[in-house]
Amino acid sequence: MDKTKEIAHTGRVKNTNIPERIEDKRLAQRSPPPLDRRAANAAKAATKSKTSDTSETSMVSKGSKGAKGAKGAKGAKGIKGVKGIRGIRGGKGARVSAGAKTPASDRELTLLPKEKVLHLYDLMVKSRVLEERLLKIYKAGDAYFWIGAPGEEAWGVPLGLLINKGRGPEHDFLHLHYRATPTLIALGMEMIDSIRLIMNRATDPSTGGRNFANHYCFPQWNIIPVTSPIEVQYVMALGTARVQKRLSVGGEAATGERARGITVVTGGDAGTAEGDFASCLVWSSRPGQELPLLITVQNNRWGISTSYQGQHGETRIADRASAFNMRSRVIDGCNPIETYLALEEEMTYIRRTGKPSFIEARVSRMYGHSSASGANLISEEVDPVRLFEERLLRAGHVSEKLRRETWDRYERQGVEAQQTVRSEPGPKAETLWDHVYAGNENADWRKF
Repeated sequence: MDKTKEIAHTGRVKNTNIPERIEDKRLAQRSPPPLDRRAANAAKAATKSKTSDTSETSMVSKGSKGAKGAKGAKGAKGIKGVKGIRGIRGGKGARVSAGAKTPASDRELTLLPKEKVLHLYDLMVKSRVLEERLLKIYKAGDAYFWIGAPGEEAWGVPLGLLINKGRGPEHDFLHLHYRATPTLIALGMEMIDSIRLIMNRATDPSTGGRNFANHYCFPQWNIIPVTSPIEVQYVMALGTARVQKRLSVGGEAATGERARGITVVTGGDAGTAEGDFASCLVWSSRPGQELPLLITVQNNRWGISTSYQGQHGETRIADRASAFNMRSRVIDGCNPIETYLALEEEMTYIRRTGKPSFIEARVSRMYGHSSASGANLISEEVDPVRLFEERLLRAGHVSEKLRRETWDRYERQGVEAQQTVRSEPGPKAETLWDHVYAGNENADWRKF
């Protein structure tokens, strides 16, 4: 099978120069083909499902008319009038036949309370609508640059929901990269604040209108400023984790309780080639000096325009943690249930032991790297929002009416927020040096 066909079938780029491991085969089996390919594969998948209930790809077609609904969604224009940004809002989606039973593979939905499952879905839709609104803003000429996280909602939303939110070392610190919108949405960020950032308004609470889209900073939630230089956050994370370890050993040792706060750092697969990433592994795992740090890599198989294939000698990025005797795992970051449970388990482990843990999440990159690469929909990429939505429709957790209302509600919010931000002022020249140093100490070199 050539590379093009392989990507279209699995939604993933496979490195044919290295042997597959059991975990990689399991993830490949669990990931359904992209939506616009499913109708063509529906008959074949239905036949396979008669002999095996272990493949989620088979369960997409078994017992429902989901494949037809998915095909109908292909032409839906989620972002009206913007060429190359086709969303899923307004599409017919997966139709649930009368009396359809939940497929056996979707017993996974019962592993979390129904309210939690629906909350995950709601926030994933909100994040996707916001990102597509940001794309519209950029393509309409109201912003200079876009970079974001469509395809990482199933990873970012669970992460945000599990954070011990607050300010100070007793709460979790987050060192995020520029695909963190789903996490911020789950933490409670309003759409309008992300729109203020991309439109460079003085009202932007993250940077005062002086940085790129998705470069967030919320001190009240321990969100360390997102930077454009890749992977520097991995070394920065060592600092906050060290403070939390000291608090745990010295500050609360007398009470017999360990500090609850941990540090979480995120980044992409390409950036793991940086020395900062290696330094993070070394300094977080020293015997007797282990740090309460969750190290994560969101592997979308691309570094701007360079494919993962041929760039990594290791079978899995998570294998690099084993050299430091660090607990690690690979998860399907396109599955919000698996992601939530894995994150919950690893974060509990870190809080209990004070030692680091490593997660490699296989995710999607639906609109390319950024506006620099066109920011157009890549149909071969897996759409985690749509996949989860179809599962909920088949299981009866979500009705077609609720689905439409959810997308429409957030679309209205996005439009209203954009209209409001258009009338807000940009930053003034005299504020250029504000907030460079703590306490707003003078940063203008001409006044030193």
